[in-house]
Amino acid sequence: MANIGIVIPAAGQGKRMGAGYNKQFLTLMGRPILAHTVGLFEESNAVSEIVIVGAEGDLSVIEELVHSQRFNKIVAICKGGVFRQDSVRAGVRALSTTIQRIVVHDGARPLLTLQAFHKFIDETQEYPAAIMGVAVKDTIKKIDIAGNVLETLPRELLRAVQTPQIFDRGILEDAHDRAASAGYYGTDDASLLEWMGHPVQMVEGMQENIKVTTPEDLWLAERILATRET
Repeated sequence: MANIGIVIPAAGQGKRMGAGYNKQFLTLMGRPILAHTVGLFEESNAVSEIVIVGAEGDLSVIEELVHSQRFNKIVAICKGGVFRQDSVRAGVRALSTTIQRIVVHDGARPLLTLQAFHKFIDETQEYPAAIMGVAVKDTIKKIDIAGNVLETLPRELLRAVQTPQIFDRGILEDAHDRAASAGYYGTDDASLLEWMGHPVQMVEGMQENIKVTTPEDLWLAERILATRET
């Protein structure tokens, strides 16, 4: 399979979780959330290298996690920036120059399956930039700053975006460099390419691939994993 490098941004403070420390060190079925996330890519034969990007105060904890879990594809644990975008840029730079296809995946998305990841890799081989997303279930309305409804958006054209997101290295580096020069910050890496006018392909994701952000998400993630083990 492909020679892919993984960048895992894990520097978020996780204030909405209310744990008092990085949410990615919370345990899920007795194992840290970040260990679940990294473990999937460690297992994949499509992945050659993994970089974890963490907050400066968390780097020693991440190093201990990597050691205790015996991960051997980790090529760097590096310090993140002020924003997620800065962290991803640092992670991309830490990959070997031989890596020309890069996947970015949130450290707090521990429920991606190996089957779904490999399907994503297969489906996106021909695209320089592609992302995973799922159809929205609710009606989505656009409002103004005062809360007045402006319009109801066509649900069939809307997707809730997830990670993994995959990019040709040259395109991703160019997008980050241009955004940094312009002082532009997007909400994800794909938004940087959109800002540049570069096409991004959407492929179907999985509903269970949630980002663990709140205590309710942690509760749900526990139950999803418990169901998989039965």
